[in-house]
Amino acid sequence: MNRVFSSDDEWDAVTIWGILGYTAASLLILWLAHTEGRWVFLLDSANLAFHEAGHPFFSLFNERLTVYGGTIFQIAFPLAACISFYRRREALSCAFTMLWLGENLFNIAVYMADARTQILPLVGNGEHDWAEIFSRWGVLDWDTGIAGVVRMAGWLLIVFAGLWLWRHKRE
Repeated sequence: MNRVFSSDDEWDAVTIWGILGYTAASLLILWLAHTEGRWVFLLDSANLAFHEAGHPFFSLFNERLTVYGGTIFQIAFPLAACISFYRRREALSCAFTMLWLGENLFNIAVYMADARTQILPLVGNGEHDWAEIFSRWGVLDWDTGIAGVVRMAGWLLIVFAGLWLWRHKRE
């Protein structure tokens, strides 16, 4: 259905099964993202592909931007999907893309927290994006603190999306 966004558009109603499905998926993803492996296979494989695609794309504009491209693309794809579903007033789909974005923030936080120690195995030439970014910004010593804020943002986004779904529950 091609609907153009306007303030008068009705949101698609969400059934209790949709809310339960979101809750189950959230709990599973939260558990997987916070266990030893910290890998949610389907989402993290896509996230890694988007991340790696961002580097060469941004290098087309400016070599200095290359290091930012991975994280920008990693955030841009779930955000674009979320905006698309929001504009079409599809509450459940919008919430699931917020879940994807929130889970993505967990991965970004893990990468950020590794900036000083650089223990994580890296794809590509082995340069650590966040060590470079935080060094440029003069905040390398704050890597774990900044990562904690980003991790909390992921949690808040996932919880917010679940609570937001109740607003669209079918009566």
